[in-house]
Amino acid sequence: MLTQSLAILEWLEETHPLLPALASDRAAVRAMALAIACDAHPLNNLRVLARLRADFGADEAAVSRWIAGWIADGFKAVETSIARYGEGFAYGATPTMADCCIVSQVYSARRFNVDLTSFPRLVAAADRASTLDAFVAAHPSNQPDADGRSP
Repeated sequence: MLTQSLAILEWLEETHPLLPALASDRAAVRAMALAIACDAHPLNNLRVLARLRADFGADEAAVSRWIAGWIADGFKAVETSIARYGEGFAYGATPTMADCCIVSQVYSARRFNVDLTSFPRLVAAADRASTLDAFVAAHPSNQPDADGRSP
């Protein structure tokens, strides 16, 4: 069993390469992946949301604004990168590490009803990747600990 997003991404890269050949291209993909995995996602995990409710008395409307704000901030930068580098996926014409991060964060955004209309390229890349067998198998609803909630 593997834990922690970055460790899983590195394992995936080592077993099923998800980075382009050129160092500059790999850096661009990593930047997109890290914008989601390090800047947006950690502030929206269930542990943080529970802390907002318990320690700060945030109601569901405040939690939803929190989620939407952090996701939007992360998606803005990635949308710009996809406009520059995307060719069906976040970077180029094949899925990369960036797509792995984007798909899971779009799932979260949809789960919490975040407005995604400002991110058409990002959503299109996520939706395209989500049709691939590996992404279908990784979907939260297909995990042994699934809680039955899906968008």
